Amino acid sequence: MLESAASEEVIELGLKQFVLALSVALSVTALTQLIGRLRQVPYTLVLVMVGLALAFVDIRLVELSPELILLIFLPPLLFEASWNLKWGELKRQLIPVCLLAVFGVVIAVLGIAFGLHQVAGLSLTSALLIGASLAATDPVSVTALFRELGIGGSRLSTLTEGESLFNDGMAVVAFGFLVGLPLGTATLSVQSVLLQLVTVVGIGIAVGGVVGFGISYLTQRFDLPLVEQSLTLVATYATYLITEDLGGSGVIAVVVAGLVLGNYGSRIGMNPRTRVIVSEFWDFLAFFINSIVFLLVGDQIRYEGLLDNLGLIGVTVLSMLLARAIATFVLCFLSDRMTQSQIPIREQTVLWWGGVRGTVSIALALSVPVVLPEREDIISIVFGAVLFTLLVQGLTVKPMMIKLNLLDDQLVREEYLELAARQFALNRVLERLQSDKQPDIDPEFYRYQEALVKGEIDQTQTKIDKLKGEHPNLVSFIVEQFQEELMEVEANAYAELVKLGRLKEELSPTLEAALQEEGNQA
Repeated sequence: MLESAASEEVIELGLKQFVLALSVALSVTALTQLIGRLRQVPYTLVLVMVGLALAFVDIRLVELSPELILLIFLPPLLFEASWNLKWGELKRQLIPVCLLAVFGVVIAVLGIAFGLHQVAGLSLTSALLIGASLAATDPVSVTALFRELGIGGSRLSTLTEGESLFNDGMAVVAFGFLVGLPLGTATLSVQSVLLQLVTVVGIGIAVGGVVGFGISYLTQRFDLPLVEQSLTLVATYATYLITEDLGGSGVIAVVVAGLVLGNYGSRIGMNPRTRVIVSEFWDFLAFFINSIVFLLVGDQIRYEGLLDNLGLIGVTVLSMLLARAIATFVLCFLSDRMTQSQIPIREQTVLWWGGVRGTVSIALALSVPVVLPEREDIISIVFGAVLFTLLVQGLTVKPMMIKLNLLDDQLVREEYLELAARQFALNRVLERLQSDKQPDIDPEFYRYQEALVKGEIDQTQTKIDKLKGEHPNLVSFIVEQFQEELMEVEANAYAELVKLGRLKEELSPTLEAALQEEGNQA
């Protein structure tokens, strides 16, 4: 009875802490939309600053642990990001994404470790663990930041989000290997490292693919939106847990499952209404978790630890930025030589500076075994570096993009897409007015409504023509959008035939190959 009572008290205390943290997070998020100046700052960064203020007065809402981050928060955030990542765009940027996700992590680990060991005199073991913790750009932070800046769906967004989704698995593998060196559970050899890497990544891809395609075919058998929505949530956690139990990378498995379900399963197994319901559910869940995570990141800071290690944090930040610069510019240069797609230097600059760290780095730092003597210093240094990337890089990436004329281009594209969507919707209304005239309604009413809608269509077209005249580069974007629309029509046709049982699997996109061949000839 005593054990049962104690367990109930723990559950009640945990629930109260969770509700308190959620209430604070949602209140802060609401205030950012009400106060004019705060609207210019991403709400995730405002939450970090509020968390820092709470930590300063020693108010701890919830004790953040690696298990809480890696098992509860991270899987749904990874799934939501990969669900919304377009495979067609990712495939076009696959070589630079893979180069940055694999070799970028190696360069970051070695660069940070070199700076801390050679310059600051930190032990090699601690330097390597800090390097592994900070090697990966964080998908939670990167995705939230870039979407708030309004650049979701662009090539820069695809490169940044794709890299951050895949390099997490690489960083976790590197950290697991390096943490085993001082404990005597791992040996340093190229063969063992490559074997472990292939095993972990291979298991992750295999499990994620099996779960993704399995649920894709399962949802073809019925049309129950709430059940299909629940299946995606269960699949997210099940994929992560099963893969980790098998010795693979749960991060990579969830990303693969999300990519398959978002780009394949949602087409062949879900009708349009269900896709909207599932997408809205994951948008809500990502917002819900992000609000808590970024508040708790700031709330976990121990100021005394930061002050004691201020010099080491400075060396870490400089080493991290230098290693990130080498990885970004060198690997993008190699990518340009290997592919037809060129990454402009201004996009590479944002790719370098926008590589913020976040929850994954904190989870890895908190995972350092207690038996290691420098554990507390490692945690403080990683927390300090993460805060720098979130507050300094996170707050300055938007001005940098404006200075480089990247955000302006994206805002123009967003404005065009909104106008085109409005014109498309108004044309649908006009078609309805002209084709479905009911005898009980006065014909004069129809004429008036048609004139009103035609006037709105003409005004929208005038705005589109003006926008194209002011921004000539918009024309090439419109052509790209139309080509993507044609390829989407082709892909949906294959998916519909699969759903009807007239095809066993989707065919290769003929139109995409033809367009690529035409581009090469040009």
